[in-house]
Amino acid sequence: MGLKITNLPISNYMTAYPISVEPKVPLIKAINFMVDKGFGNLIVSDGTIPKGILTEREILKVIADSKDVNKLTVQDAGWQPYVRLSLGHTVLDAAHQMIRKKSRLLVFDGDKLVGIVTVTDLMRAFRKTKSDLSLDDVVGSTVEKCKSSDSIYEVVKKLHEKRIGSIIVGDMKGYGIFTERDLLIHLASSSNLHDSVGQHSSSPLVVANEGINVHDAASIMASKDIKRLGLVKDGLLVHVVTARDIVDAYQSVYTVTNPYLNDLSEYISG
Repeated sequence: MGLKITNLPISNYMTAYPISVEPKVPLIKAINFMVDKGFGNLIVSDGTIPKGILTEREILKVIADSKDVNKLTVQDAGWQPYVRLSLGHTVLDAAHQMIRKKSRLLVFDGDKLVGIVTVTDLMRAFRKTKSDLSLDDVVGSTVEKCKSSDSIYEVVKKLHEKRIGSIIVGDMKGYGIFTERDLLIHLASSSNLHDSVGQHSSSPLVVANEGINVHDAASIMASKDIKRLGLVKDGLLVHVVTARDIVDAYQSVYTVTNPYLNDLSEYISG
């Protein structure tokens, strides 16, 4: 029997004491650190309150804008704003904030930063619940694809223009997928963006049958530490469900019970 989602405290599932980086640190150094530790985010701080969160999306934008990561600092790349949560908030509270404010989430104990909440953290929580929710209302109908011969730069431009974090490499056996994470791994070893994307994609794509429910999809993704799951019908790829889709499915069904949740505000750095 699964746990009740409304009872899960965020303090049990957040990533505790996230690593911070100063704005003047070279961007390539931050990228190498993220790849080495398997991080998708770094807190940007000058020693006082956090200014924001450096994510893979900012680094992708730098490449799409034809900038040289070797000549930039973290401050040049920029960062995303965040919403403050307290230790008293729940996993469901976090899910609502992540989707409705489209923001990253930091957890504070008073004024002290004690954690960050990522989609991966929420997936770990969701797999401990039991639900037969459908994915139908949240999964996208379009599967963006590229060719294995396309250059990394061409694919990065498309990811940026479409505002998506991954793309399917359609002519690879079993399908391949190129993500923002794959871009960072490449940048940590090479600045050559003319390599074919097929050389640096992950394959085969992990898939499940179309019609799988939210809980089972979350369990597969959490157990394999992935953020995208292909859905197939009659052997053909028809959808790609993301970790954010899973979060959206849960938050759209369950009502938040915290009366102060809507008062939380985004932190926008100056």
